[in-house]
Amino acid sequence: MQSNYWPAEWAPQDAVWFSWPHRTDTWPADKLALIQTRFAEIISTTSRFQTTCINASENFHAGIEKKLIGAGADMQNIRLYNHPTNDVWCRDHGATYVINKVTNKLTAIDWHFNAWGGKFPPWDLDDKIASFMAVSTEADHIRSPLYLEGGGIEGNGAGLVITTEAVALNPNRNPEWTKQEVEEELTRTLGAEKIFWLPSGIEGDDTDGHIDDLTRFVSEDVIVSIEEKNSKDPNYQTLQRNLEMLQDLRTVSGSSVETIRLPMPDPLVAEDWRLEMLPASYANFLIINHAVLVPVFNQKKNDETALGILRELFPNREVIGIDCRDIVWEGGAIHCISQQQPSII
Repeated sequence: MQSNYWPAEWAPQDAVWFSWPHRTDTWPADKLALIQTRFAEIISTTSRFQTTCINASENFHAGIEKKLIGAGADMQNIRLYNHPTNDVWCRDHGATYVINKVTNKLTAIDWHFNAWGGKFPPWDLDDKIASFMAVSTEADHIRSPLYLEGGGIEGNGAGLVITTEAVALNPNRNPEWTKQEVEEELTRTLGAEKIFWLPSGIEGDDTDGHIDDLTRFVSEDVIVSIEEKNSKDPNYQTLQRNLEMLQDLRTVSGSSVETIRLPMPDPLVAEDWRLEMLPASYANFLIINHAVLVPVFNQKKNDETALGILRELFPNREVIGIDCRDIVWEGGAIHCISQQQPSII
């Protein structure tokens, strides 16, 4: 029996974590203040539902508090930690929390982090965040030898994990690892009993193909997976192949997994920026206690279609659209910037 258990994202949570934006060399210089306002608005929303924790150097704490108060955050539900960071992608550099079934204790899985294959130095501070989160939450700490990010794995809370070959098997992360060795490590750390592999991700994704932009569990045996209907779109073939492969997805017990198709937004094209096509995806939603935060992109028809699908799938949660046009400029959305901390039941 595996000792670790990775709760599904819809399981009860004690907190949700973010890392505060602060670098003018990461975001376009004229966008940083706007990005901080967007983060404050998102954190204000999560603070309505549960404790919200923020990684940031203590030098920024006073300014962060001012921003949050201005955004109407419930400050009683805010926790600021002196955890200096390089960047904002808490899903990727933060701890992946599991529960040890033997001790019934929270455990922080700390993946090696190298900024998605060495793309965006420096990352030395970000690689320490998971260990800081472990200490701050009094969790056991497991430092994995695997280079991986939280956005690269998706679980159903019942032993089934989905990931992509383009991330976990990429030579820019784990050049010496075989697929079997990666699976053994996911089994050891997450308690995975079955691992399903998709090949790759969407255009413009700096991560090389994170699963949280592609395919997400909404219950133990139901997923949503993004679909591009325009056959001329560069994502069309990749996403069609994913949908075909997902027809073979089964739970650990062997039951089939239903696939609900989630539309892609119209392409978001950046001018004079390192990304020509921004990796916008409605699959990058965050599930928290009593709510689901969904990225939207000021595309009324597409946004409402995606929100409508997710409202049907989460009838007992408030499904909230979050304008992520500014955040996705740097390559991610609401799920990428957050990391949930499950409750111990």
